[in-house]
Amino acid sequence: MNAATASSVFRLDGRNVIVTGAGQGIGRAIATTIVELGGRVVAVDLNPEGLAALREALGAANCATVAGSVADPAVAQQAVDAGVGAFGGVEGLVNNAGITRTAMIDKMGLDAWQQVIDVHLSGAFYFLQAVGRHLLARAKAGEKISGSIVNISSDAGRRGTIGQINYGAAKAGVLGLTMCAAREWAKYNIRVNTVGFGVVETPMTETIRSEKFRDTYLAQIPLGRWAAPEEVARPVAFLLSEGAAYVTGQHLFANGGYTIGV
Repeated sequence: MNAATASSVFRLDGRNVIVTGAGQGIGRAIATTIVELGGRVVAVDLNPEGLAALREALGAANCATVAGSVADPAVAQQAVDAGVGAFGGVEGLVNNAGITRTAMIDKMGLDAWQQVIDVHLSGAFYFLQAVGRHLLARAKAGEKISGSIVNISSDAGRRGTIGQINYGAAKAGVLGLTMCAAREWAKYNIRVNTVGFGVVETPMTETIRSEKFRDTYLAQIPLGRWAAPEEVARPVAFLLSEGAAYVTGQHLFANGGYTIGV
């Protein structure tokens, strides 16, 4: 493989990808990375102002937007329709949208439990299903497709977390979504993988990164620092690309070594 070919397999030219939670933080970094690598995005977020700013930054030709909650199944179909209308189709999905509602187990209200499950687990399923149906229809019509779905999980879903049983349960469930969909859809050349994050420098992790908890967490991270949003966006882009053409059903954790092993 020559240098030009090696470089091209990691690009996203001609790939149209739905990114949820794209209005800020990690989602914005993922959307930006996709466009930098030649792809186009359908950005989904609750915040229309964040979406407008992202579209201005990326260019209207590269970014369609859908404002709404991922916990609403209709929004998932709207995103697919937006991708078809703007770009002719959708080849990828990043299930990134997330919220936290923190409480110890014995004090957690049912609303806090359900809100996190609705966004992280049910929302990921709604978008996985909508994009999967779109790709399956194209494959069954005889089109040669190469679909890639990346579900975002967390260390909380693999080793647990204190004060976030709702979040940990949802993120563990996301791993199951990945494995089941990967088995069902591999024969159609639709790959499904997970990227799990550790502590990324975003507003959602301000408490963990505060002076009270900082040293405790950093002591458990071999690389000794937090991740920048751009750093965790790159493995997502890799899994979307043809560089990962033989990778499906896998969980890649970008966490600085916080968890090590199989």
